[in-house]
Amino acid sequence: MPIDPHAAPPQNYASYPSLVDRSVFITGGADGVGAGLVEQFVAQGSRVGFADIQADRGVELVEMLVATDPKHAPIFYDIDLTDIDALQAGIARAQDDLDGIEVLVNNAASDDRHTWDEVTADYWDDRVAVNLRHYFFAIQAVAPRMLEAEQGSIVNIGSSSYMMQEDFFPGYAIAKSGVEGITRTLARTFGPQGVRVNTVLPGWVATERQLTKWWSPEGEAGTLRDQAIKRRIYPAEFAQMVLFLAADDSAACTAQQFMVDGGRF
Repeated sequence: MPIDPHAAPPQNYASYPSLVDRSVFITGGADGVGAGLVEQFVAQGSRVGFADIQADRGVELVEMLVATDPKHAPIFYDIDLTDIDALQAGIARAQDDLDGIEVLVNNAASDDRHTWDEVTADYWDDRVAVNLRHYFFAIQAVAPRMLEAEQGSIVNIGSSSYMMQEDFFPGYAIAKSGVEGITRTLARTFGPQGVRVNTVLPGWVATERQLTKWWSPEGEAGTLRDQAIKRRIYPAEFAQMVLFLAADDSAACTAQQFMVDGGRF
């Protein structure tokens, strides 16, 4: 199958006036769904910073976007998100560079395949560190200024994997199920001061990683069989829900879980 992670059916996507010059920080933004989020926020005219451990890809993405829109060049931060001290120090730098962070998108994760019987205690801790722990500590770093300003949007990218009853990445799926706990708990905590927290769950999104590492004819056939919409979902489409939750248009939405999965669940 042809691999084009930026492809999507032609759409007239919304432009959000409230996202112009809004400061946005995205974790795991160098490729895949995260890169799609960076691209779409830049296209809205937002001030974007993004963090990733993949330095080469992060620099390439910045160069690509600068070539098309130098006015809204994103800032890349080379950070290992499993190092919480480095993460929070990087967010502090981004707060200075972006004049605050009004939107946090917790996105970084890794869905490496494994079976339940080969999981060791160290690998379990790694799956939690890569797929869940940094979400909480990124929020801990940005929330004080959001609460002081009495506004802000935190969007946690979850995964529909824990609903699938599949067994090819239990450590990932279990960690991702915890994202909803973070969202609902902190939405209640932050809501009185105007800070919103929501989860967006992707289905199978056709990123380069998914198509090169995990795609098979049988797997895609099964996905399309289960989806109500019988086609692939692309990063640019997934990003539209996140844009909505970052914009003022979703001001009454918090503690919610939104699915972008083509009607699979």
